[in-house]
Order: sequence, then C-alpha cells, then structure tokens
Amino acid sequence: MSVLCARVRRGVLRRYRQVPRTEADGTFNLRRNTTRTSLIQSGVCGCCGPLRPRYKRLVDNIFPEDPKDGLSKSDMEKLTFYAVSAPEKLDRIGAYLAEKLSRDVVRHRYGNVVIAMEALDQLLMACHSQSIKPFVESFLHMVAKLLESKEPDLQVLGTNSFVKFANIEEDTPSYHRRYDFFVSQFSAMCHSTHEDPETRTRIRVAGIKGLQGVVRKTVNDELQAIIWEPQHMDKLIPSMLFNMQDSEDMDRSGHPSSPMAPGGGPELEENPAALAESCFRELLGRAAYGNMNNAVRPVLVHLDNHHLWDPNEFAVSCFRIIMYSIQAQHSHHVIQQVLCHLDTHQKDTPRVRAGIVQVLLETVAIAAKGSVGMIPESSKKSDTFEVESVTPPNLWLGPTVLEVFNTLLKHLRLSVDFELGGDSRRNSAISMSSGQRGKESEERYVQNAIIQTIGFFGGNLPDYQRAEVMMFIMGKVPVYGTPCHTLDNVKIGHQGTKRIQTMLLSSLIMVTSGFKSKSMSAALPSTFLDPLFSISLIEDSELRQLVLEILHNIIDRYDNRAKLRGIRIIPNVAALKIKREKISKQDVAFMKKHGQQLYRHIYLGCKEEDNNHKNFELIFTTLAVLTIELANEEVVIDLIRLALALQDMAAVNEENLPMWTRCGIMALVAAYLNFLSQMIANSAFCQHVSKVMELRTLDAPYLLPEHIFRDKCPLPEILEKEDMQLYFQTSQLSECLAGPGYNSERLSIPYVPQVTDEDRLTRRKSFVDTISLQVDIMPSYLPDKSQLAEEITFETLKKAIDTTGLEEQEREKRRQLMEKFQKAPFEEIAAHCESKANMLHDKLAQIFELTIRPPPSPSGVNLTSGHPQHQSVPVYEMKFPDLCVY
Repeated sequence: MSVLCARVRRGVLRRYRQVPRTEADGTFNLRRNTTRTSLIQSGVCGCCGPLRPRYKRLVDNIFPEDPKDGLSKSDMEKLTFYAVSAPEKLDRIGAYLAEKLSRDVVRHRYGNVVIAMEALDQLLMACHSQSIKPFVESFLHMVAKLLESKEPDLQVLGTNSFVKFANIEEDTPSYHRRYDFFVSQFSAMCHSTHEDPETRTRIRVAGIKGLQGVVRKTVNDELQAIIWEPQHMDKLIPSMLFNMQDSEDMDRSGHPSSPMAPGGGPELEENPAALAESCFRELLGRAAYGNMNNAVRPVLVHLDNHHLWDPNEFAVSCFRIIMYSIQAQHSHHVIQQVLCHLDTHQKDTPRVRAGIVQVLLETVAIAAKGSVGMIPESSKKSDTFEVESVTPPNLWLGPTVLEVFNTLLKHLRLSVDFELGGDSRRNSAISMSSGQRGKESEERYVQNAIIQTIGFFGGNLPDYQRAEVMMFIMGKVPVYGTPCHTLDNVKIGHQGTKRIQTMLLSSLIMVTSGFKSKSMSAALPSTFLDPLFSISLIEDSELRQLVLEILHNIIDRYDNRAKLRGIRIIPNVAALKIKREKISKQDVAFMKKHGQQLYRHIYLGCKEEDNNHKNFELIFTTLAVLTIELANEEVVIDLIRLALALQDMAAVNEENLPMWTRCGIMALVAAYLNFLSQMIANSAFCQHVSKVMELRTLDAPYLLPEHIFRDKCPLPEILEKEDMQLYFQTSQLSECLAGPGYNSERLSIPYVPQVTDEDRLTRRKSFVDTISLQVDIMPSYLPDKSQLAEEITFETLKKAIDTTGLEEQEREKRRQLMEKFQKAPFEEIAAHCESKANMLHDKLAQIFELTIRPPPSPSGVNLTSGHPQHQSVPVYEMKFPDLCVY
C-alpha cells in the first residue's frame, strides 16, 4: 500500500512539473493553484483529476471554458448515459449540480446557471426510475433558488424548468413533497408590478405557467389533495382572476390586448389573460365533488374585494367560465354558493344585489342547458352561446329547488320593503325626493332581475317539478282575507302587497310558459286554482290580466293563442289552422268539476269597471282557448249561456257600469260567438251571428270590437233594449242548435253565477274589516214592545184574507224551480245548493259565536260610578224572544 501511494505521489508531482512554462504568468499560476487546491481537497486518493469521482468529472466537462459556447452536447450525452446506467448516482449528480448552480448564482455567472438548468432538464427527461426522487429534491431546490432571485430572467428560467418537470408523469407518488413555496412564489409573480411593461408581462406569464404546472402536478395526485385547501386556493384563483380582470380593464380603456390564438399558439402564451383563463378552466375542470366550494368561494371574495358586482360584466364572464368548465353534476354547488353569497349582501346597494342576481340567472341558464366542457375563446365576452343540444341532467334534486325559490322570494320581499322605505316613510306624507326616486328605480332593477331568475329557473325544470314550483309560488302570493304565513302584509301595506302580487304572478307567467300537461286536473288542481281565481276578483286590472295570462299558458297546450291575438271579428277561422284534439275523459271530468268556477270568474271579471282593452282581449282569448282545448257539446252550451248572460248584464245594466264597459262586453260577446259558430261549423248559427253583426255595422258600430276598442270611439248615451235585432237571441240560437248532439233546451235557462264568500274576501277591504264586526246591544236602545205592535185595521185584514195574487206568485216560483232542476246542469245545481249550505254555515257560526260570548241581559247590569258594567249570563238563564224559540 505504501508503495502504491508513493507511485501515485510521484505521478502527481510529475504532472505538476509538466505544466507548460510558455503560457502567461497569470494562466500558469491559475492552473498551478487549481491543481494544488484539488490536491488539498482530494486527500491522498483524490489529489488529482483522474482520481476524482467520475460523476464530478462528467459534470465538470459539460461546462465549457466560455459560457457563451453553451452546453457541450457530447459531454452531456456522456453524463446522461452514465446517469441512466448508474441511477444510484443521480442524487449525487443533482447535489453537485445544485452546489455549482448556487455558487454561480451568487457570483452572477448567469451563463453557467443556464447551462446547469439545461443539463438538469435533460437529465429529468431522460431518467425515469425510482432513484429520481432524491434528484427531484435537488432540482426543486435549484428552481427555488432561481425564483428567489430578483432577476426576471432567472425567474423565468426557473419557471420554465418547473413546467417541464410538471409535465413528467412519475411512476410512484411522492409522500413528502410539498409545493407551498411554489404556490406562493408563482402567485406573487402573477401580481408583478415591474416598471417595464414587457418585463412585467413576461413575469406574469411565467407565474401563470408555474401555477398551471403546480395544478397539473398536484390535482391528479391523491396524496396532494392539500392543494385544494383554502390557504392555497386563496392564492391560486385570485392570481388568475387578477390577470383576467387586468385584460378586461385594458379592453375598456381602449388599449388592445394581445390576440388569442385558438389552440394555444405563441400569441396565447404571451397573453396573460388568455393563459390565466386557460389555467382557470383547467383547475375547475379537475375539481372534484368535495372541492367545489373551496374553488368557488375565492372567486366571490375576489369580486367583493375589487367591487366587480357593479358593473358585473367581469363577474358574469367568470361564472360563465366556471359553469362551462365544471362537471355538469356539480352545477348545483355553484348555484348554492351564489345564493349564500346573496344572503350575505342583502343590505348592500341595489346595484350590487342586482349584479349578484344576474350572475345567478346566468349560472341557472347554463346549468339548464346541461352543457359540459369549455366554451370557445371567442365566446368569452359574448352574451349568447351556441351550445350543442344535450340531454339536461337532473340537477335539481332534494330540497335544493325549494331552497332556491325561497331565497329568491325572500330577497324579493326585502327589495319591496327597501323600495317603500320602511314604516316611517309609509306613515309619513312627505313627498319623495329625487334620491328616493332613484333608489326606487334601482330596487325595481333588483326585482326584475329576481323575477327573471325565478321564471328561468322554474321554466327549465321537469314538468313534475315545475308543477310543485307553481304551487310553491302560488302559496307565497298574498291574498286578502287568507292567511299568508310567509309575507307580513300588515308591515308592507296595500301598495307593497300589490307589488309582491304583481311580481310573483309575473314570475308564475314565466314558470308556466311552455308548460305542457296531458291532463288539466294535474295542471290545475284545486289548491292552485282556488287562490288564483281569488286574485282574479281583486279590483285591479293589472292583476287580473296576469291571472288570465297564467291560465293561457297552462290551458293552451298547442300554442294557439298566438293566432288569436287581438279581439276582433275573425272572418275565416279555418284559415288560422288551429291545432286541436278530441277532448279526453280526464278533461271532461275537469270541466264538470271546475267548469262553473271558470264561467263564474269570467262573468265577474267582465263587469269590473276598471277593465281596459287588454282585459277584454285576454278574456276573449280565454274563452277561445277553452273552446279549443276543453269544449265538448255540453261545454259549448254552457259557454253560449255565459255569453248570453254577459249580453244581458250589459243591456240591463243593474251594476251601473260605464257605457264604454257595456259596449266592450257587447263587442266581446260578438267576437266570441263569431269564433264559436265557426269552430262548431254550424251554418245556421253562423248566419245568425253574421246578420247581427251586419246590423251592428250599420246602426251600432260601437258594439263591435273593431270600433269600440279604437281610440276616441264615439259612445251612445243609452243602449236601446227595444231593438232586438242588434242582440243575439236565445230562441234563435236554440233553433240553430236543435238537433243531435246539443241539448238546446238548456239555453232557455239563464246563467246566474252563485255568490260565495270569495267575493267578499278578495275586495280591497280585508276579511277582518268585512265580516268581523261586533255589535253591542244595549237594553236602553231596545224599542218598546208597544212600538213593535202593528196597528190592525180593516185594510190589513182584507189583505190577509185576499191570497189570490200570492198563490199565483207561489205557483210561478214552483214552476221555475221545477224547470230549473229538470233542465239545469248538475254542476250548477250543486253550486246553488253549496252556496245555500255556506250561508247556513255562516248563520250557525254567528249563532255559536253569540252563545260563546252572549250579549248582556238586563239582569246582568250593574252600575258603578254612573257607568253600566255588563256581566256575562249563562246561556240557560238567558231569556230569548218567543220568535227565536221553536
């Protein structure tokens, strides 16, 4: 061994003496110092180059004397072959390269730094084995050194190396590797504020690419689920949105941004906004079910911090990207997040709330289409989308549907309350200032946005869920005289109640639009039809119009009402090409059950004094749609009886209606009977209707719709009842319909709607104001019994004996009653009996109330301080008049 060491020592000294003496002194001294230093560092076995570890010699050889020459390709191939052949040396190669790179960074030898990173990249791409794990740690350490540098070129260099590393698919997962530093550093680069615009763009692009690399490296690794935690999402997503927002600001200020190349060309790579959007889509596309909330929440926070809800173009654009990027089954998570965010901003300005509601509308609209994947770049700022038609998934499961509507209706109520300004403003008579009017107009903006969202959300539900939503909204509509547990009508007053009724009915119109039901019984159950008809009796023409439009949407299953638009005399109904089918048994049963209710509300709606042209037009459409969809022979007779009853009401004018309303009813009857006669294809019926209209055209044009509904139509002072040729005659219509199919004898029975408690409940006075009256009967106010006795005279006795006239009247009443029960339809008889039963029930309820709280009797009166004090007397001790006891 000693001999071997001596030989080695002599060989080293020989090489040391053989250094050429002809070189310059500086070069000669440098090489001698380098050799001496290597001798000292290597010890006995490493005192010279040939005895240094091979991996070090191979690493040293890749660095040329002049860094401008770049990486030595032949030496790099030798190093790569050695690393592949001896993978156990990879960790040492990486450590040695990291040592050299750290030294070069400190000494500002950036050429060698570039060569070292290029060598690391090639080793990473060439080596795929278990031993690459320690090498990766050295690599990431070197990348971190570059990112910590203040030089933009080094930061970009480190980012590019990290992106190459992120694209490598490792065979085994890493249990200990973390990317917290890289997330923070890349996020900081995304917010670069460098003075030079080009340098700032380069740094931001590098930061976005780095974040994209982190996303690709971690989201598919189950062991790296920590990347979805809030502390990382709060850095990742705002960094992307910041660059997307910066591009939007530049576009609005008039500075053109870099063009977007489809497919990710060089223009896309140099555009921070386009690259950030691409990364944002990729991140959302990889989000799993449990990570959606953490991914959406930072977006909402960013929009709040930068006040991007008003205007909300960028917010809408962001959520379009979100909805088109996530998986379709996760859409309800986004909708739920926006709803919760709306709750937290319920006290913000109307513009902010309207912006959030519009974003909610956009998310619902996209979710309803059932589209997945990304939208093209060109449609990022477009207001409309061309989406392939796919089957929408069932996104509305469980309580989510009603929760959405409940939240929206709550904010609708809050908006109405804010618009009215609270109790103090309602109770004061101070005139509104311009600022208050502006606030009201902004609140209307919020309300319209909420209505559109409700309508669009409900309109895209399946039919069975849409019916439930219709019932839910109908239950929220406040109706006078009925309990409404969700809306406090006392606080919002009459004006607020009307506003809420109008908006909820408007939303119902949107929900019912396009609703197709095979059975009317399923589409219009009693629980929905009764409150809807109650609203139709309110003395407000706008609300009645909304009710009729809702009925049109539900009853008209073949979209015929567009052909019937406008109340007019249709010369040829066959030219309209109306679609209809034979009425089903279910619809026949529906008309037998609810037909009289429909006729009654049409009749009562016609005699409202505040009716206008649109009201009569909608009533005509209602009658026509009923004829098309639900009319069999029996219903046709009932509709004719209803039309004749309307004609008699306008002619007799017991309601003291205005002349314009009476003429409008006459014109309505003429337009409908003309339509009905052609629908049933009865030639005699058509001739009679045509004859009446010809006479009206000559003598009374104000009884035709083309004249009365025209502006400034001259009105008559009275309607002449004697000129029977101007009116449709019951007898002639009976002759026209005589024959098989129609029971024309029923036309002789006039239609009379039955009055129920519903008429009282729906007027302007509330239920309490109408029937909850208490009357105190004082003994001192009772008249004397002697005053009640009628004076008996000869004339009185004569009238009592002469009963001839009374008998004739009684026989006439009995005859009419028997005829009515023989010829009237069962539904009308049942309604008549039901009304009597209701009246009897009301009387009994009043009697029971008196027995529970009996009025004071004379025996229960005590005088205290000159004032009578009444005491309750038991029922069995009360003295009733003889006429009350039987």
